[in-house]
Amino acid sequence: MSGEQRLELEKFANKREEQAQRAQQQQPSGVPKKEPKKQDAPAVESKDWVEETPAGQKKILKPLDNGFHKVYLSKVVESAWYSFWEAQGLFQPRTEKDGSLKPKGKYVIAIPPPNVTGRLHMGHALALSLEDTLIRWHRMRQFSTLYIPGCDHAGIATQAVVEKQLARHPKDGKSKRQDFSRAEFVQLCQDWKGIYHQAINETIRRLGISVDWSREAFTMSPQLSKAVTETFVQLHSEGLIYRANRLVHWSCRLSTALSSTEIDHKELGGTTKLDVPGYDKKIEFGTLAYFKYPVEGSDQTIEVATTRPETMLGDTGIAVHPQDDRYKDLVGKTVQHPIIPYRKLRIVADEYVDREFGTGAVKLAPAHDYDDFKLGKKYDLPFINILNEDGTLNNNAGPYAGEKRFNARYGVIEELKKLGLYTRQEPSKMVVPICSRSGDIIEPLLKPQWWMRTEPLTKPAIAVVESGELVIRPEVQKRVYLQWLRDTGDWCLSRQLWWGHQIPAYYISIEGEDGGNDTNDDYWVCGRTEREAQEKAERQFPGKKVTIKRDEDVLDTWFSSGLWPFSTLGWPDKTSDLENYFPNTTMETGWDIVPFWVSRMVMFSLKLTGKVPFTEVFCHAMVRDRDGKKMSKSHGNVIDPIDIVDGISLDDLHQKLLNGNLAKSEVKKAEKYQKKAFPQGIPEMGADALRFSLLNTQSSNSYITIDMETMHRYRRFCNKIYQATKYVLGKLGNDFVPRESSALTGKESLPERWILTKMNIAAKQINQALEERDFPRSAQIIYQYLYGELFDIYIENSKSIILNGMPEEARSARDTLYTAIESGLRLLSPFMPFLTEELWQRLPRRPGDDTSSITIAEYPEYKSSFHDPRSEVAYELVLGCSKVIRSLVEQYTFNDIEVVYIAALNQTSYDTVSAQLSAIESLSPYSRYYKRLNFSILKPGETNPPGCAVFPVSADANIYLEVKDGIQDAAEEVKRLKVKVDKARRELIATDAFIANLSTVQGKDVAEPMQSAEMEKRDVEARLRALEESIKDLEEMIV
Repeated sequence: MSGEQRLELEKFANKREEQAQRAQQQQPSGVPKKEPKKQDAPAVESKDWVEETPAGQKKILKPLDNGFHKVYLSKVVESAWYSFWEAQGLFQPRTEKDGSLKPKGKYVIAIPPPNVTGRLHMGHALALSLEDTLIRWHRMRQFSTLYIPGCDHAGIATQAVVEKQLARHPKDGKSKRQDFSRAEFVQLCQDWKGIYHQAINETIRRLGISVDWSREAFTMSPQLSKAVTETFVQLHSEGLIYRANRLVHWSCRLSTALSSTEIDHKELGGTTKLDVPGYDKKIEFGTLAYFKYPVEGSDQTIEVATTRPETMLGDTGIAVHPQDDRYKDLVGKTVQHPIIPYRKLRIVADEYVDREFGTGAVKLAPAHDYDDFKLGKKYDLPFINILNEDGTLNNNAGPYAGEKRFNARYGVIEELKKLGLYTRQEPSKMVVPICSRSGDIIEPLLKPQWWMRTEPLTKPAIAVVESGELVIRPEVQKRVYLQWLRDTGDWCLSRQLWWGHQIPAYYISIEGEDGGNDTNDDYWVCGRTEREAQEKAERQFPGKKVTIKRDEDVLDTWFSSGLWPFSTLGWPDKTSDLENYFPNTTMETGWDIVPFWVSRMVMFSLKLTGKVPFTEVFCHAMVRDRDGKKMSKSHGNVIDPIDIVDGISLDDLHQKLLNGNLAKSEVKKAEKYQKKAFPQGIPEMGADALRFSLLNTQSSNSYITIDMETMHRYRRFCNKIYQATKYVLGKLGNDFVPRESSALTGKESLPERWILTKMNIAAKQINQALEERDFPRSAQIIYQYLYGELFDIYIENSKSIILNGMPEEARSARDTLYTAIESGLRLLSPFMPFLTEELWQRLPRRPGDDTSSITIAEYPEYKSSFHDPRSEVAYELVLGCSKVIRSLVEQYTFNDIEVVYIAALNQTSYDTVSAQLSAIESLSPYSRYYKRLNFSILKPGETNPPGCAVFPVSADANIYLEVKDGIQDAAEEVKRLKVKVDKARRELIATDAFIANLSTVQGKDVAEPMQSAEMEKRDVEARLRALEESIKDLEEMIV
């Protein structure tokens, strides 16, 4: 099926769903509205609630007429349940008695470990809501389900935030990392981790996330550190990890190499001044500076251009295109460096050079530019590093040694002007790499580091995705994954930090000999312990006295994160968890880290375990604020999920900004946004409403926006569920005992058969939507079933049967009511765990059912015995008739007595209408209010009554209302109906086109949408015929 066809299919399904929802939820027009009951101001507030249930015990359920239970209060509903679930071990995998997996198998997610740098944000809340919905759904479907929690030490992120905190709040007079010993600083990071690790876990619990806390992991725990060491030692022994002096992304402010994920790329349209940490004045970027190099032994010069003039102090060559006639005679010659008198630069020819850019001659600083590095290697040019790690220039920069790099930029330009070599400058588009942690400008720096060869690992990682062994959704992220693996180079593993996994590599010194080359692997050994490394060093240099010193650098955080799916299960040890629950099933993550994390997990897993780490990757959208802006603490739009769950005042939002690490200018900016976005603060929403809102918002698009109004709407949905279930409990009565089974008795009324069919369809569609990871659709289906069908229709229509029906009828209605609400709560449970547990526990259990929690109750599945399309069609005809009658009487309201004709268009609909006439009358409010409706049923083929307004119910029936004495302007009425005719014709054309498109679909079952489309076509055709007939009658009335 093509992407266009799939899109059309989805649009059609959404259209049908929206139409059904509008039809069921539409407020009857023209009916005198009931005055809402006047409610006193709430006598209690959720903040006053005190939970009496001891932690870990089953919740003490207070009577529903208790002050705190009369209305839905999320804090009250959501209290106590999590500690009960946890104490009962309900989140641990459930297995057979012999310890083997359940017959349906396993379902495993290892949580993408949040960084211990701070509290969770809305992106985390979205991911956790998606993951927990899948976990709870599989748990209720009786899989052996494991959800592994944990945190990432986040090396550079944590160290940066701790250093920033020290700068603002010195400890014992010490404000810099260097003021402490390494062990002391690591302890500061551990203390920070302890605080925020606890806060993270508390948020996870408050959101109802059902992780197995007994298996909680941390990337720097002893077990996971063991996995890191084992991986490094093993891959080094195989030659996949090596030592080399190459360019890295260097942050002068943080004094460490960075990964690509820690760099923001700022696009400049031309000359722009930017703030750079450590400089009092803004620095100019986006300017292309032109200057000349004198050609040695002649009076010629060669002109070059650069946006980084200071790097000319590290120039060792000039490149031109071999076909560029301007420079053919200069190739092979040398130029004199104008500032470093002893340095000569060789002119080389290479097709890499773009003849149209600048002057067509490119200065080469191989130690300070990635492209220059490649040409430097190719032509054996000197690699001269001019940069110290703190951003000052070293002795290779000649007279500028000790200068800050950007101060030297202006100094170099002035010197070239004095020498008459500076020619001009012009604005130039460029991309400036900026450290996301410090705001510093990133510099390419030549530095000995540990690297990992990726080519031998990428090929298997590509193969498992191309073969379908590992599925990545959505499809666009699969393409991103494959493209990145095909293009990626070797991976720099070293980071110049103190917080992280210290690299298990040791440099060898030989007594009596000069120090070896730091980049030479021969002088390095790796070991799981220092003793093992010492033994390796002695074997490497037999007969010599050697000493070893461990590399002070730590590993890139992605290294330990890449082992997450199997290190959390005990690898490299052979544990039962590893045997039973590896590979994981689903990896749910943000699309932005697919290249940097997902690809590395796959590479590591295939190499170290021989298996894929998981069988599915599902990528969620990135969360943005209501204006579509990226979440940023400095913008003030980063929202703590707990502030939505509990609610928070505007003043308290402001206070949280002051307690953070923002600069004063950033605090003011953030406060301004908060005043605009949350003028009254954030009201209490509860975890269930938050989760349901996020699931409805999730999209295959790259970004989604947070909308508080959506959360308000779903909080109202929570209240509707709460109040409806309270009503059901009241109607069931305290002595009600459900039947042993929900199986049909055969005595159910038409409305009962209808709601059970709707329940069955909802179960089928929700399960299907979740299988397809279509979270919004699954949430919309359960919303429609509960709100639009169970609450607004069946509960309303069952009232009279329960109240006035025969005892057997009333009992049957109660049984159906119980089945419909109990199954509905189970359907909803993965989405709203707290509310469903609170209400499900109040319902009586069927005899023999001792299930302790809805968390482990069986999830409803489709049952063929409940499938009753005839009853569904029949009752919807009843509902449709009553709806059309309301609409017509509203439009043509003339007499105290209205005559209504129901014209059945086939024998089946005639039989249904005849049998259900009393139901149609009771559902037509005008029969109960100001007017009296006289109903008459027309048989199929019977002559239609003249002088009537007509409107089709469907292809099965039309409704006629006498209007001949009441229409004042028949011509105007004809004009109005012709507009409806035009609309119906357009709908018919669109439906025909959709059916034609569906008929070409291959590779997907389209029977259900085809059936729906054909039914819609029949209904539109019937509407068209009825409208044309009505126009004909009205035209005869025009004099």
